[in-house]
Amino acid sequence: MTTQDVELNLELSRRKLLAAAGIGGGAALAASFVGNRRGRRRTPSSPLPDPAATPPVAGLHLQFGADASSEMLVSWHALQPVRNPRVVLGHLDGKLEQTVEAKAVSYTDAKSGQIVYAYHAKLGRLQADSSYLYAAMHDGAEPEFATFRTSPRGRAPFTFTSFGDQGTPTLGKKYVPPAGVTLPNPPYVNDNLGSPAAGDTTLGVERLQPLFHLFNGDLCYANLAEDRVRTWWDFWDNNSRSARKRPWMPSAGNHENELGNGPIGYQAYQTYFSLPESAGQTDVTRGLWYAFTAGSVRVVSIANDDVAYQDGGNSYVRGYSQGAQKAWLEKELAGARSDHDVDWVVVCMHQVAISTADMFNGADLGIREEWVPLFDKYGVDLVVCGHEHHYERSHPIRGRESNATLTPVPAATTTDEVDTTKGTVHIVIGGGGTSAPSNQLFFDPPQCRVITAVGVPDQTTGKRPPVYVKEQAPWSAVRNAAHFLWLRGIQRGSWVRSRRHHHDQGHLL
Repeated sequence: MTTQDVELNLELSRRKLLAAAGIGGGAALAASFVGNRRGRRRTPSSPLPDPAATPPVAGLHLQFGADASSEMLVSWHALQPVRNPRVVLGHLDGKLEQTVEAKAVSYTDAKSGQIVYAYHAKLGRLQADSSYLYAAMHDGAEPEFATFRTSPRGRAPFTFTSFGDQGTPTLGKKYVPPAGVTLPNPPYVNDNLGSPAAGDTTLGVERLQPLFHLFNGDLCYANLAEDRVRTWWDFWDNNSRSARKRPWMPSAGNHENELGNGPIGYQAYQTYFSLPESAGQTDVTRGLWYAFTAGSVRVVSIANDDVAYQDGGNSYVRGYSQGAQKAWLEKELAGARSDHDVDWVVVCMHQVAISTADMFNGADLGIREEWVPLFDKYGVDLVVCGHEHHYERSHPIRGRESNATLTPVPAATTTDEVDTTKGTVHIVIGGGGTSAPSNQLFFDPPQCRVITAVGVPDQTTGKRPPVYVKEQAPWSAVRNAAHFLWLRGIQRGSWVRSRRHHHDQGHLL
């Protein structure tokens, strides 16, 4: 079958899906949509919706529910309310399976006063390891189509990718020259630590076509941008190319903390994403920690600003959950490790317990105090992080030294085979596209600067300066300039790895 035949069959399936759902004028609308994509003129029977009256379906993306084999969330957003937001779901032949109403949520950006509306449709009762065709729509707007695949159930192979610290590939403000320098036409520059690489990494994910992507915090650095809403829009314009076809499952980083957007700053993040519900959360902490199961892997996403000492966001929020997240995490890890159907426990978070980069953020003692003992106790296999803008992998670590920095102890030091039954492997993958890499700042030989406390707020910036203590880094195994990681696995045990194209590629065997 040729590529043209495949495209034609998919277009016919899209038309059948809308017609089967009883969408008024669905067949004509879908035909018009197809025709427009191929450069044909629209007919009077299918007029173009007025964009001033009806916003398009923007930023289409997916998230798994708690059971990735049977639950999927479809999300999009707009800058004004829409009527009748819903998702129609079918098989790749266009046979309708269900129509689901989307729930509306919103937030008002405190900096611009702009209201953002997001729409989330939860699809349930899905078949495991199956492909689906869906369309997101609201009245008056053209439907946006995409496909997705659910997770297998039980011990079956799949691939996932991971990185953090992406930013956007777009330009957000005019360059301000140094004092005394005048430019007649100042160029536009990026204002949120993004770069063209932020677009390349999205395409890199699609080249591998994983089941899902773990996004380890600092998604788009909107808190740094002149226009925070525009930056989120740019982020989704870039990543919807992938996230509409496979879930991008996030953790909240310090740059998701936007001043005035909710009591602790995460309201934008909490509006754009609809993540599995978790015990101990309130309206303020909704969605900041969660877990889901894909195959025999339990993925646990946590929000480190709750325990980290570093003052890295727009407001200092250490301790915001008052212990609720830690209580949930211990119960979650205990349950996962006692579940005979779970072979691997993977944690996704932002700030790090390890790093050998000098003059950057460093490791955080708060994470070593609060999270690492739980990882040891319940045998977490893998922790993926961002925050440091380079690639680094630890040896399996278990236990800690009795010193000021609680230095992790390597349980094994081979690099050709990594056995996670001996300890937890930490991987820093903070090169998702940021324009401020740290891969040229490595200590040689490896050392680590650990934030052990913060000082009094600076009178100019209001920030609490970090207090560093330096340590040796016997736990450091591999360092390079990689941007992201892909993993494929079916059973807990040893991790045989090879390196190609500067990516650490793991097969969990």
